[in-house]
Formats: sequence, C-alpha cells, structure tokens
Amino acid sequence: MKRIKIEVLKTYFDEELAKEYGCLGPCPAHKVGEVFISEGFSKPEGFCDEAWKAIYQYVFALAHMNKDEVFYYKDWITKPGVAINSCNDGIRPVVFKITRLEDEAQKPKMYEIE
Repeated sequence: MKRIKIEVLKTYFDEELAKEYGCLGPCPAHKVGEVFISEGFSKPEGFCDEAWKAIYQYVFALAHMNKDEVFYYKDWITKPGVAINSCNDGIRPVVFKITRLEDEAQKPKMYEIE
C-alpha cells in the first residue's frame, strides 16, 4: 500500500448562503497550502473528520491502485495517481488534491498478546 499526499488547493465561502442559514464564516479547519500524508490508509493528524469522511474512499483507492491507473474510465481525471475532491460542506467547501506517492506506507505496529 502506498502513502498518499493530501494538499489543500482551494477554500470557498458562499456569503449569500451563509447569511441565509447562519454560517459563521469560512472553514476554520484547513488553509490553502496545507499538506498531509496518509500512512497506511489512516486519517492524518490534524485533518478534519468530516473532510476525511468525504475523501477517504479516494485515498484508499489511490493507495491500492497500480502506478498507471486513472479513475473512472479515463473520463474524470486523466493524470494517473491523482484525484481532486472536496469536503461536503455546501457553504464553505475545501478542495483537496490527493496524490499517490511511490513509497510504501509504514506498516502498523503489531501488538503481542501476552
């Protein structure tokens, strides 16, 4: 299983919807330029739980795909080893670039039962 890099590409804030539904402001969880590494398909420390729920299946797929594979019959993203996804927040979504790294994820430590 390969390591995965997750980069924050963009953040959006819909002021009109925020005014109508009472959202307090832009997402406080992530800022453009942040980079996270997923080791062994685990949520990186400091990564938003809700954003993880929205992108984890792409992280899993990329960690297990072959080097030259692309998603969805080559009609979504044509660059192998990359996915562009966002969290599910309709007022203040964050867009992530998810990239398969070619080095192996660290294997989780096994615990011995005494």
